[in-house]
Formats: sequence, structure tokens, C-alpha cells
Amino acid sequence: MPAAAVIPQITKLLHEHYVFPEVAAELDAVLAAAAADGRYDGADQARLAELVTADLQSVNGDLHLRLKYSETALSDTHDEDETQLRQMAEWSDLACGGVATAQRLPGNVGLLAIAPLLFPPAVAGSRVTAAMNLLAATDALILDLRECLGGDPAMVNWAYSFLTGAEPVQLSGMAKRDPGQFTQNWTSHVPGPKFGGTKPVWVLTSERTFSGGEALSFDLQERGRATVVGERTRGGAHPREGFKVDSHLEVTVPVARSVSPISGGNWEGTGVLPDVPATAADALREAHRRALETVLALGADGLRRQVADEAARALRDHEAC
Repeated sequence: MPAAAVIPQITKLLHEHYVFPEVAAELDAVLAAAAADGRYDGADQARLAELVTADLQSVNGDLHLRLKYSETALSDTHDEDETQLRQMAEWSDLACGGVATAQRLPGNVGLLAIAPLLFPPAVAGSRVTAAMNLLAATDALILDLRECLGGDPAMVNWAYSFLTGAEPVQLSGMAKRDPGQFTQNWTSHVPGPKFGGTKPVWVLTSERTFSGGEALSFDLQERGRATVVGERTRGGAHPREGFKVDSHLEVTVPVARSVSPISGGNWEGTGVLPDVPATAADALREAHRRALETVLALGADGLRRQVADEAARALRDHEAC
């Protein structure tokens, strides 16, 4: 399908669904002018996706606003909930539910790396739960989101729920384009032992951390529940829906925006700024060093002496590097 047929579909979807109606009107003009100037003439579908994406993001820098090219043909039901969940389940199985690493580091420090996504609880909840249960008894936790490229808001809630006490915690909610449509988001009851709401947590970020990974980082940081170590994240706070506009093209349109119950803001465009700046490569080492210092401060009475000795040795190894 030529660009002349695709562009009107995109602008129609923007007017119907984009969370910022006034920006949709601006984008309508941008895309129409580009088409009139011949910017899209002769472009194949892959190149058209690149050009249109650049134009869609030119007004307010919304990284969730994209025209995506698929090498395989999109089915007519690809954007339906049942189809998306089935595809997500297949991906989740291949990625161990997003649990890239779950291990005990020297000094009784837990490490949980989530990548590539925070998959929906319906397909990955049991695996994330198992990892959180495994690490519940560690004295400090490092949550590695450096390669977390997005995810389901419900899994943000689920993961955060293991890092709280008995009382529910209100997280960032979702505001839709209708001023009266706002959804609150609270932590929920989760099975098995929890890490809890008092032991220290460090979150690792990189310039690749995006969307759902940023949501978890942002809420943990804003509530003072975790210290963020690493790089500024990409800055995408708008959940989106996908709409097929051609056999191999899908436009993703943000349909809501995250709203903090504390500040009323979010991380859109700015990213999550680390409390402790470090390169992505150095973030784990820096967080582990800080966690070891915390473990040593717990003392060395009784059975804790072995943990303290282990932490002291690991800390000396860090300092020797």
C-alpha cells in the first residue's frame, strides 16, 4: 500500500486515540506537509516506517509513537488481546519469563536481572514470583534493569509488591485523554516470602532502560524505596496500543500517560535520573560495593559472622580492582 493510503489512516488513529489531542492535530499537519513535499515517495515499507516514525516523534519526542515495520505479514487479529497474550506467552517462555538472572552474590546480596521485558503476570508471574521468593532472605537486593526495554504495567505492580511491607503502596496511575478517566495503581498481595519493605534495594539502569523498566525504577526511586545506580534512562512514560495500517505496518499510539501520586509527574522525555551516576558497565560493581558495606554494618553476631566475613572478603576484592 502506498504512503498516500497509509498516512490518512495514521492521522485518523491519532485523532481518535492519542492521549494528547492537541499534539495529534499538529502531527496531522506535519505528516500532510511531508507527504505533499514528496518525503515518502518511492520509499519501501521498511523505509517508510523509519521516515514516518521520525516525523511522528518530531513534535514532542514521544518515543512510544512509532510506525513499525514487520518482516512477516500482520494478521487481522494481531492486535487483539487474546492474540497478543499468546504471542507474549511464547516470547516469555523463550526468555524465562524475563528473569535473566536470579542469584545470591557474595555477602548475601541478591541479584535479580529482568530482561528483555517485564512480561504480563498472566504469562510470567510464576517465574518472577519464584525469583523473588528465592531472594527474599538476602540482606540487600540489586534489581538490574539495564536491559529491560519495557513491559506490562501489571508486572511493574507485581514486582514492586515483593518490596513492600503489609500495607499497600500507591504507584503511578494512568490518565487517559478523557480528563475523567484515571486509573489508580496499587501494590497487591503476592504469594510466598517477600523481600519486604525495609531492607535496602539498588536499581541498575542504562540508557537502554525504557517504558516498563523506567516505571519500576521511577516508582521505587520516588518513594525512596531504592537507590538508582547507572545511567539516565530513555524517557518513555506513555503506554501505547498498536493498530495495523497495512499488511506489514503497525502504528503504535500512546493512549495514556503515567501520573505519580506524589509529584503528579512522570519520566517522559527526561528519563529516570540515577542517584549514583555510573556507566552501565560499572553499575553492578558499584551497587554491589555499596550493598556489601550495608551488610557489614549489620554486625557479626552468631551465624551472621560467616556472612560478615564473606562480605568483608568481597569488599576487599572490590577495592583491589
